[in-house]
Amino acid sequence: MTEKAAPPPSKPLTPQEWETLIEDFQFSGGERRQNKWSSLPSLFDLLLNSVLRKDFPLSVKFQLLVFLDEFSDSFFTPDDDHAHQLDRVIDALRTVVQSQIDGVYITTSFREQFMISVTSIVVCVTEKKLQLHVQQIVSLVELLLTVINRPNFGSDRQTRSIACECLRELERSNPCLLSDVVGHLWSLCQNERTHASQGYILLLTMAIHNIVVKQLHVSVVNSSIPMVPFNAPQCVLSDSGVAYGGNLNLKELRKALAFLLEWPQILTPCGMMEFMAMVIPVAAALEMQPSMLKVQFFGLIYSYNPVLCHVILMMYLRFLDAFAGQEWELSQRLLLISRESQHYLVFRLLAVQWFLGFNQLIFSRSCQKTKSMIKACSSFYPALFDPLALKALKLDLLVFCSVCVEVLRMKEDGDAELVDSVKLLEDGLICVSSFKWLPPSSTEIAIAFRTFHKFLIGASTHSNNDPSTTRNLLESMIFHTIEGMLVNMMLESRRVVPVVVAFVDRLLFCKKHSWLAERLLQKFDEHLLPKVKMDYKLVYCFPIFDRIAENQTIPPCGLLDLLANFIIFLVERHGPNTGLKSWSQGSRVLGICRTMMMHHHSSRLFLRLSHLLAFTCLHFPDLEVRDSSRIYLRMLVCIPGKKLRDILTLGNTIHGISPSSHPSSFFNVQSPRSTQKLKTIKNLSTCIHLDRVTPLLVKQFWSLSLSNLVVNNSKPVYLESITDLETPVEDKECSENSSTEITHETRKLDQPQAPLRVMDSKVAEILNILRKHFSSIPDFRYMPGLKVRISCRLRFESNTFNRVLGIDSTTTSLDDMDALPAIYATVLNFSSSAPYGPIPSCHIPFLLGEPHSNDDSSQNASLSIVPVGSDFREEKYRTTVIIELEPREPTPGIVDVHIETNAENGQIIQGPLQGITVGIEDMFLKAIVPSDIPEAVIPRYNFDLFTALWEACGSSSNTGRETFQLKGRNGIAAISGTQSVKLLDVPATSLIRATEHHLAPFVIGVRGEPLIEALWERRIIQDIIWEDDSRDATSVANLEAGPLRLTYNDQEYEKGVTSNGRRRYLGCFLVLIFLPPRFHLLFQMEVGDVSTLVRIRTDHWPSLAYIDDYLEALYLS
Repeated sequence: MTEKAAPPPSKPLTPQEWETLIEDFQFSGGERRQNKWSSLPSLFDLLLNSVLRKDFPLSVKFQLLVFLDEFSDSFFTPDDDHAHQLDRVIDALRTVVQSQIDGVYITTSFREQFMISVTSIVVCVTEKKLQLHVQQIVSLVELLLTVINRPNFGSDRQTRSIACECLRELERSNPCLLSDVVGHLWSLCQNERTHASQGYILLLTMAIHNIVVKQLHVSVVNSSIPMVPFNAPQCVLSDSGVAYGGNLNLKELRKALAFLLEWPQILTPCGMMEFMAMVIPVAAALEMQPSMLKVQFFGLIYSYNPVLCHVILMMYLRFLDAFAGQEWELSQRLLLISRESQHYLVFRLLAVQWFLGFNQLIFSRSCQKTKSMIKACSSFYPALFDPLALKALKLDLLVFCSVCVEVLRMKEDGDAELVDSVKLLEDGLICVSSFKWLPPSSTEIAIAFRTFHKFLIGASTHSNNDPSTTRNLLESMIFHTIEGMLVNMMLESRRVVPVVVAFVDRLLFCKKHSWLAERLLQKFDEHLLPKVKMDYKLVYCFPIFDRIAENQTIPPCGLLDLLANFIIFLVERHGPNTGLKSWSQGSRVLGICRTMMMHHHSSRLFLRLSHLLAFTCLHFPDLEVRDSSRIYLRMLVCIPGKKLRDILTLGNTIHGISPSSHPSSFFNVQSPRSTQKLKTIKNLSTCIHLDRVTPLLVKQFWSLSLSNLVVNNSKPVYLESITDLETPVEDKECSENSSTEITHETRKLDQPQAPLRVMDSKVAEILNILRKHFSSIPDFRYMPGLKVRISCRLRFESNTFNRVLGIDSTTTSLDDMDALPAIYATVLNFSSSAPYGPIPSCHIPFLLGEPHSNDDSSQNASLSIVPVGSDFREEKYRTTVIIELEPREPTPGIVDVHIETNAENGQIIQGPLQGITVGIEDMFLKAIVPSDIPEAVIPRYNFDLFTALWEACGSSSNTGRETFQLKGRNGIAAISGTQSVKLLDVPATSLIRATEHHLAPFVIGVRGEPLIEALWERRIIQDIIWEDDSRDATSVANLEAGPLRLTYNDQEYEKGVTSNGRRRYLGCFLVLIFLPPRFHLLFQMEVGDVSTLVRIRTDHWPSLAYIDDYLEALYLS
């Protein structure tokens, strides 16, 4: 259907066309429909002409005014000058205002709508652009002042009231705009006697409010400036606002405020709320006695209008001290409003909300004042026929009373006069007692469990400074009452079990209250499992059994015994009429067994679970259940626990297979895929290259590995970096009472007591530092370990790639980008014989081949030490690859790379690439800082940690027998330190430059004034400890007296081997390097003019084999 063409430009639009245009503009997303009218020369001119035409229908004029106001941003774009357009709109308004009302073409309502629309347009357009449109605002204000300057004139009282509202909006958007004519406004208020006086009063109040807020010194009683013609005041025209901030004319302002307080009786409720919102700040600024407002307005609380009640509460919130002693009267009034059923439901809900917030405010200020209110609230139970929304709010009020009671009892050591919280809960739930037999999706059940949740958490909040403790909540009567209620509900009506499960899940997903859910599950294990009836309806309780099976703090003995009895029940009751019940419920029992195998250690489950599975596979009537139980039994017997959990978890995360809704496994069989062309290329590394972004200083062609030297099966001591703290035992756990809470304190009691040691304060301080440090190091056996990332670049040469694939590239020019080959969906798989843990693969969706081979890396392939600073150029033919390692031991090695990719012809290409060499410098990480260490004290913490590790790794250390718990508190580690020394014949300037370039992140301290002065100006090493050790001669004594000499033996000395020496001591670098997973490397570099002595200490002695080469490459190359 073709669209109707737009009317010719010279012809004005008809009413029907205007209606079509408005509909097109109001259509959501109708840019195409709006573009039909883009051929009009000036839509704005046509609109104004149509509004002023006398032969135009009045109803269409109203639509045009609203349309102009709604789409003002389209007519007044930000880039155009709006002065001319605004002048035309205001002139049109002036024409309508000055015209006689004939009741046909110009009516009172049309004039009022015109004023409202023009005021809205001016306020929106001139927002933040007052200086550009001052003349237009002045013109509009002058016109509106002319309209209102006819007080007590009855025929146009509604028009004058609308004009006052328009002036008030202009004053709101431009504060103090009417400050020069406020005296005239006061005179108009005194003379006005019609119902339009509310508009005059609110306008005068807004003007005085802005004068007080802006602290403008003007006279509000007498005005020497005429009202018309109107001129904008200087305080509005000033950009900087220097005209504000003067001394207030307090005497006149108090007089004006006294005049305003005589007129509240003529205001409507909404007008009263706006009036009080402006008067309260003015009264506070003028230091008026709040009792004056209290005496005049407190009686509004006895009205039946929610707006007036809100006014009193707003005044009470501002002047709390003035209303002291009347809290009980306010509370009684709000309670009475909520009880009267003839009121609207919204008003009753508001009354309860106000009462709740009012009492929370009082309780936060003084707990004693709430005693009388608590007694009143305790009898404020929801009525039987109250709406459900009102019942929910009243139950919230009872929860608040319960919280107040508990807080008061803790402060007063148990007051017998207070209400019992359990009685509040039990009596409050009577109003929704029907939830016990209603369906789970009913609103009554939602309200009941919402109340359970609020009563259960009580005063416990999600803030870190929560005063309530775990013991107080667990020992409270509310907890035991709710736990008993939930158990009885599940025993009486098993349809409620899914709701209880959702209730427990809500607590489990909350980090603050997850321990409440765990304790509830423990109570269910104790009190629910022994009481359930053994019948076919037991399957309704399986969702809660799943949550019990997932919780590792609950011994599985009780649940396994119950499931075994249920399997026996199914076997005994099986018959011809059973149907699929045996298969369905037996499968669900095996599902719970699978859940326990995934979340518990095999040692806790083996005895009882093996008996259950053996009985099932021997006697259960359904074949599929027997086969499944036999598979689970073999897995439990043959596969170790961790591998078993991995296999069971893998079943839920198999990629490429979408789960079927049919229960049979037959429908899960994948359809066969078409065979693909797979091509393995051995020399693929000649054309596809994976190179490091940052070359190694030392290319390690060897790696020290000591594990091959071990003959027996036991792991050598030097490789046991982390050991377990304890081993779980099934008999020990099963014999424990299930109600016993598993805490860290009981773990400590079970551990063997170490003999007491006597140590000095220095050793104790070192041990505290080391314990805090090791507690931040993750145990890679139970949680993700520390990562080492190596950045590489993947590229491939187009000529060699085509030649390997047998593609003829002589017919096309490889300089053309479209002719270059590409590879798609590339997968890089990494593996290594070094202890780097599982290395995740890398996926590259697309890569374009290089037009020419510019690989210069082969030139340095035979060098063990490569120049520092050689980097790769950035090109669009290369992509970045991040190799992520999780080292188990800080040793160099080689990462083998295997690529699988797709060529443009559909071939799948796979093969090995050149391995990536991992050096010892890749293992260098910064020391882990605990989360509770402030950023400002991190340098001092690193310095203290260096000192503690230096002492611990020394030969005379007193910490050799100590073990330190790692993060997670499952593993421990010990420090076995060793030390070495290295003399570097390198000038001080070269050493400082190389240290700043490569070791700056690991420097934690510098000693010596000459060295500090050399580093301070460069500003490369920052956030460390600077120490002037000129007065400390313990570490380096009498260095000025003579050079340091290292003499190996007399024969070398006699042959003329000169000794290295430092002619002058400059200072000392302290370097702290963390070697994953939990080792450390410490350098103390004593810098001299011509040589430097490096003292090395570490708790991983095999790393010393690589440090000599690294230091020589760093400083001597």
